[in-house]
Amino acid sequence: MKIAILGSGGREHSIASQIVKSKKISDVYCVPGNGGTSSFCKNINIDLDNFGKIYKFIKEKEINLVIVGPEKPLVNGIVDYLQKRKVLVFGPSKFASKLEGSKIFTKKLCKKYKIPSANFEVFFSKKKTLSFLKKSNFPVVIKADGLASGKGVYICKNFNESKKAVHEIFTGKFGKTNKILVEEFINGEEMSYFIISDGKNYKLFNTAQDHKKVGEGDKGKNTGGMGAYSPSSLISPNLNKKILKKIIEPTLKALNKRKQKFVGFLYAGLMIKNNEPYLIEYNVRMGDPECQTILPLLKSDLLELIIACCKSKLKKINIKWKNKKSLCVVLCSKGYPEKFKNNLKICKINKLKSKKNNLIFHAGTKVKKDTIYSNGGRVLNFVSIGNNFFNSRKQSIASIKRINWKNGFYRSDIGYKTIDR
Repeated sequence: MKIAILGSGGREHSIASQIVKSKKISDVYCVPGNGGTSSFCKNINIDLDNFGKIYKFIKEKEINLVIVGPEKPLVNGIVDYLQKRKVLVFGPSKFASKLEGSKIFTKKLCKKYKIPSANFEVFFSKKKTLSFLKKSNFPVVIKADGLASGKGVYICKNFNESKKAVHEIFTGKFGKTNKILVEEFINGEEMSYFIISDGKNYKLFNTAQDHKKVGEGDKGKNTGGMGAYSPSSLISPNLNKKILKKIIEPTLKALNKRKQKFVGFLYAGLMIKNNEPYLIEYNVRMGDPECQTILPLLKSDLLELIIACCKSKLKKINIKWKNKKSLCVVLCSKGYPEKFKNNLKICKINKLKSKKNNLIFHAGTKVKKDTIYSNGGRVLNFVSIGNNFFNSRKQSIASIKRINWKNGFYRSDIGYKTIDR
């Protein structure tokens, strides 16, 4: 089979690393890919917004299956576009992708179908939002409605912080918008919960915990993710039943009532309070860097799972996992998530090879004349698999230190809550 994987991050590198293990593979193309995927796949430099060029490439290379990694092309409808042209593609439709593309759509769905989530208000002007916030009890959560690469969420402790958040959202920091979401703050512990679905059936696809804040101790600005570990230490059989019954199944039923089906990965960002789950948000793809921690634990053939989903045959598949722990530390460019420099050489990366239990996934990188350069805020992902999170973190950080990249930084406390516990 010939496979095309759309995307250029650590998530897509980790997906490609699993896909190439399949005996059914002849060629794997990454569109556009990164410096890491270039070592074992064929990178194709096509803009993911240009659906026409992507389709032309698919036809020219006789691609058998397209796997969509990032959220933007999904929300923009690439699955619908390719399916109309008889291309086998893994990912949710444009309508189903509204679960991530519009936080307000998801909140209204939660309200209608009694899915546990924070109370909320929607506003369409800066003036009315601030008027409401002046009378609010803090902390509150303020969210940009559309896609914001994991950065459009503010936890505001007072009115001045909320005023700044409202100003940034309405002045277009995350794209042009005329609406904003204000939620109550739920004090609990976060968990990332994944399923894979074929539109008729679904199966659990492990759990994880992501660290969004840029600073140690989960402080500072939100990022796309500074690290993650899997599985979550919060999950239990009892909690799992609650998540499925109260959140996942009502969501899928809500889509079915609208004659829509969900095919792909569904990622529920949850807050767990007193062993009760509350939905924070949905993502309609694998998380990043959660994907990099989860996929190395998979024993089953990922390609077989994806094809089964595309053909509505997931029910017949038994997903098998390694009984191990996985932890990822992200190496970022200095200045991220604000201003940072690109095109910085990473000299020692080629001397450090991925091994069975110590893996390196490229994210914001590119290759020029056999040399790796930075090409984004989150640059490299270091994943270690072992029997406990403490040792996994130790191994990941040791790999970062061996590279000794002076232009980068990382959090040394990934997994601190579960490790301390």
